[in-house]
This record gives sequence, C-alpha cells and structure tokens, in this order.
Amino acid sequence: MGTTSRLSFLLRSGRHRPGFLSTRAFAWSALVALAGASLGAGCGRTETWEYDSSSGAEPPACGDGACNGAEDCRSCAPDCGPCQGQGCGDGVCSGTETCSSCAIDCGPCGGCGDGACNGAEDCSSCAEDCGLCPRCGDAACDPASESCSTCPGDCGVCPNCGDGVCSGAETCATCAGDCGVCQGCGDGVCSPREDCRSCAPDCGVCEACGNGVCNGGIESCFSCPDDCGACATCGDGICSGTETCASCRRDCGVCSVCSNGVCESFETCGICPQDCGACEPVDCQEVVTCAARCIDSERMPPEFSVACVSSCVSRGCPNAQFFADQALSCAFRSLAVCNGDFACIQKRCGVELSACARSTC
Repeated sequence: MGTTSRLSFLLRSGRHRPGFLSTRAFAWSALVALAGASLGAGCGRTETWEYDSSSGAEPPACGDGACNGAEDCRSCAPDCGPCQGQGCGDGVCSGTETCSSCAIDCGPCGGCGDGACNGAEDCSSCAEDCGLCPRCGDAACDPASESCSTCPGDCGVCPNCGDGVCSGAETCATCAGDCGVCQGCGDGVCSPREDCRSCAPDCGVCEACGNGVCNGGIESCFSCPDDCGACATCGDGICSGTETCASCRRDCGVCSVCSNGVCESFETCGICPQDCGACEPVDCQEVVTCAARCIDSERMPPEFSVACVSSCVSRGCPNAQFFADQALSCAFRSLAVCNGDFACIQKRCGVELSACARSTC
C-alpha cells in the first residue's frame, strides 16, 4: 500500500474521542498539541489509606455476626439487631433509644466521623468510622440488624437523603449525596469502608447503574448520573459541594489516580508508567496510525482530541516525533482547506507523508 493510500485508510478509520475543537481552530490546536506532546500531566494523590494496627489489640466480638455473651441490642446492634418495640425507625429518639442502638432516629454518636472506631461506635451506628456491617451488601434488608441509615445498599436510602442537607442520621458513608464523600475517597483505592454508593470515584458505580432506569430508592444524580441525569450544579465549571469525578466529570475531571495499580482513563505510559507500564518507542508510521484514530472523520467538519494526539506523538522516538509533527501538522491544516477531501489532503502533504514513511528510529 502506497504512502498516500495508507493515509487515506488511516484517516478513514479514525474514531471519535472527547475534547473536540472547531475546524477554524484545527490547525493551530494541532500544532499546540504536538509541541506539548512530551509534557506529562499526571495528577492525583498517590498515598493509600491503611488501618492502624499498632495497638495489636484483637478486634471486638461485636460484629462477628453472632449475638452472644454480654451482647444485646443496646451494646451490639450489628449482631443482635436494633432493640424492638421501642419505635426505632419512627423518626423520634425516645425511650431507651440511643445513637448506638438506633442511629436512624437519634443520629450518629458524637465521635462519629473522627476516623477512629471507638467508644460506643460500631458498624450500625457509625459506618463512617467502623465500616459497613458484615451482612450489608447481600441485597437483602434484614430488619433485625439493617436499616436505611446503616445499610442503604440493601434497604434503600432514607427518605431525606437527597434533599441537599446532611442531617439526622446521615453521614458520608450512608448519604454521600448530601454529606459529601468520606475522607480518603478519591485516593484510587476502594477500602473496606467504601462502596459504590459512598465512593464511586474509588469503587466504581453500582452494578445496576447504566441500565437506563433511575431506581429512586437507591440511585440518584449523585450515585448514577448515567441513569438519573446530572445534578443541578453539574456543568457550571466548578467542582464543589458534593460533586465528584464520578457524579460530575464535566466539572471535576476523570477518576484517574497515579499510581494505584490500574491504568485508568487518560493515564498513559508517558505520565504514569507505574500503572500503564513503560513506553516502548514507536516509529513515525505507528505515531500517525495512532493519531488517525483520534480523528472523527465521519463528522463534518472533522473533529479530534488534543489529548489523544499528544499521547500518540509522545510515544515516538525522536525521529518519529519530528517527522510526525510535519505530517500531522500538514494533514490537520489541510482538513479545513480540503473540506475533508482525502485525495486533496494526500496531494498537499505527499512530501511530509513520504518522509514519515521512510524515517527510521
């Protein structure tokens, strides 16, 4: 296949990528992208959260799934369930109800949210510090030990979750849409205290998200914008309030963290070899082949992604970058002049394409 025929094939096989510009800005933007191709732009925190095991203390029996010994509904609701017959769940903290035995009525205990599971806290009263109870996540709401305030994944979110106010028994672990995500969410690691509802940036969206149906009992614009639509403030250019990269990519960017062991969106071997592996230099034809896939030639005028082209060029050896710069700059300039006519582009850029095809690393 000749050089000009090869370009036609590559451009026609281009695919749509995000981040497009108008034709008028096409040539100039391409030059900017190519000139900055070697610049890395990795970002994100790299530390991981770990439990403090320095004390050497054995974990308490409460939370092992068995209600025994001195445990009862007041001392260990995770194993024995909330105390019955006292109105737990009626919205009024009364009788013998406490923050530890009935968080849904009495709210979280005073120390909840300090990052340490201690005192009267347990998984049923302070999931934010102690994590979710063992049975939470089995898709069955056990009224003896679970409620909307302790396990929204099984029991559905509480009625006031989603009103924009963090109140009552709501915490970052049970209603991140109102309270914001818990500390540590966004480090790229899905820890035992996080799940798809409380920290989609680390854990990903829940399994049902993406089926086209907004399940009002569990999903919301915060936890599943694909099904429920974007939240009201998403799209104002400011990542604020309870917005995250998972709930509002337009304002907050992508959920990619270097290095967490996963090669995520927009991470490349150039900016994050820890996750994506070391780059292997490629020749000019391979650079052009890669860059051609960044072009959506089916649109008129054609569109392309600056980030995609930059990533392709950065992988080239020095000669490949030099000759690809010439070839791609000419091709991008010609897209506007030739109005998408590939024969015209081939004629205008024949010299540059020939030099690219013959170059070696």
